[in-house]
Amino acid sequence: MLDLENVNAYYGDSHVLHGVSLPVREGEVACLLGRNGAGKTTTILTIMGYLKPRPGRILFRGQDIAALPPFKVARLGFGFVPQERGIFPSLTVRENLMVFARAGGGNGGRWTLERVFKLFPNLRARERNLGFQLSGGEQQMLSIARALMLNPTLLLLDEPSEGLAPMIVQEIVEVLKSLKQEGLAILLVEQNLHTALAVADRHHVMNKGEICFSGSSAELESNEFVLRNYLSV
Repeated sequence: MLDLENVNAYYGDSHVLHGVSLPVREGEVACLLGRNGAGKTTTILTIMGYLKPRPGRILFRGQDIAALPPFKVARLGFGFVPQERGIFPSLTVRENLMVFARAGGGNGGRWTLERVFKLFPNLRARERNLGFQLSGGEQQMLSIARALMLNPTLLLLDEPSEGLAPMIVQEIVEVLKSLKQEGLAILLVEQNLHTALAVADRHHVMNKGEICFSGSSAELESNEFVLRNYLSV
């Protein structure tokens, strides 16, 4: 579904991504792991069109999308959950969701307000609350739910477990498992190895802007060198 081919990216003159190549297959949950500053968020932002590869190609179902602005990338069927969540604090939960509602999106229009509330019952209970009145966990759930309202074919999540209590992290893991069972392709950026192993089919470990390991959960768990040197496990 998605292929990054030799992607390089810069912030000004600073070379941040160095020849990043990775695939995300149809119906697969792929995880991008690494320490802070490894280049994970930069990879996501480059996919979404906020940075342009110099050089490199980003192929979505065979189409090179590297030159597209973010709003056109989103229209192709991408749902993006940013690290900072980005919900509208002065809108209610319901309004935050309806602003993003996209009937007949890349996923055939299957995600409706009612279906999102069924997946996130806490949001139904808080649907009249303003964004700033939500807890951190509720804001993260709203950010994921809002991306689903776009009816994406590919969901990109940047550190969804960061700063959340273990109980909330487990709720998010269960949501991602449910989406995986439905066949939604997901690219998950994580630092939490346990979260990654609980959800992902395949893992790509980054270090200093490069992919230094790609493999299954079993291959990652058995690779002590990668765990020790790149993930501090």
